Parts: sequence; C-alpha cells; structure tokens
Amino acid sequence: MPAIAIRQDISVCELRRQARLEEDGRVAARLLAIAAVLDGHSRAHAARLGGMDRQTLRDWVHRFNAEGVSGLRDRSRSGRPRLLADELRPELATLIAAGPDLERDGVVEYRLTHIQDLAKRHFGADYSRGGMHNVLQQMGLSWQTPRPIHPKTDPAAQEAFKKTSPINSPPSPSATPASGWRSGSRMKPGSVRRGP
Repeated sequence: MPAIAIRQDISVCELRRQARLEEDGRVAARLLAIAAVLDGHSRAHAARLGGMDRQTLRDWVHRFNAEGVSGLRDRSRSGRPRLLADELRPELATLIAAGPDLERDGVVEYRLTHIQDLAKRHFGADYSRGGMHNVLQQMGLSWQTPRPIHPKTDPAAQEAFKKTSPINSPPSPSATPASGWRSGSRMKPGSVRRGP
C-alpha cells in the first residue's frame, strides 16, 4: 500500500507513457515520481527519482489527485508589478507631448534620460534606459522627433537673415553633372560598353 493516497483511475503504465510523451521535463519527472510511489517505492526514493524532496512530492500528489495530469504543470506566475501602472501611461504620454519647460527641466527637448527623470519625478517609476525605451515603444511613441526649435527663437530675425544672405547662383555652363547622358555619346540608352 503506498504511503500517500493517490487516485487510481490512471494506471502506472499510462503515467509512464505520458511521461515519455511529455515535452516539459519537470512534468515528466513528477509523473515518474508518482508512478514510482504507485509501484510501491518509498516516498523518499520516489522523490529522489523525481529530483525533489518528500514534502514537494506530497504537494504534487495533492494537485494530481485534484486536477489529474494537468495539475502537475507549473502555473503562470504573476511576476513583478509594473513600475508605471497602465492607468498612468496616458498621463505620461500627455506630459511628453506637452514638451519640456526650459526653466523647470533645463532642456529644450526630451531625450530618453529626461523622460526617465520625468517618470521618476512624477510617478516614482525608476526605469533603466532599456526599460523606459520599452515603455515608450509599448505606448506607441517614436524616438524620432522633428528638429527642435529653441523657445527664444525670433522668426522675424531668421527671415531677415534669409533675405540678406547671398542667393545661390545657378551653376556655370562648364559644370556638367557627374552622371547622365551627354551629347556626343555613341552609346544608346540601356546598352553596356564592353572592353576598353
């Protein structure tokens, strides 16, 4: 009689067959350990065969009794919670779209490090460079930005400069383009010259 009460609706041969067909090695080891217990081996010996201790084997047997072979699979883990909750991402996108304030941020445009500082200052989310890059990609934001315009730019002074700067003169007739067809060429379009 086995030391642990195990459900009897799946035979030992079927457990071993499923262990052979199983792609997940951990599930296969658990199946073989349970099969060893059903064969009459001690819990300690069966646990060693499965690469676990007796208490772990007991826990797997309880799950096997309740859920069958599917209970021997690892359950998905919740993992670490996100540094910046999904509800706060639109607010971060709004702050990024509004752009930096020269007095507050000391910059004219946001770079990745500035957005890291912004997320840490406003939300307490301390991301690495790669982590912040992933967040921005998930939010659909692009790292490409148009040429920045300094906040103290004077458009009137720029236009006055453009009007007084010399206009590019047309190219002289002696200057010919480096490529293209020239008059006097004996080659037809699409032909290839061979040899010297």
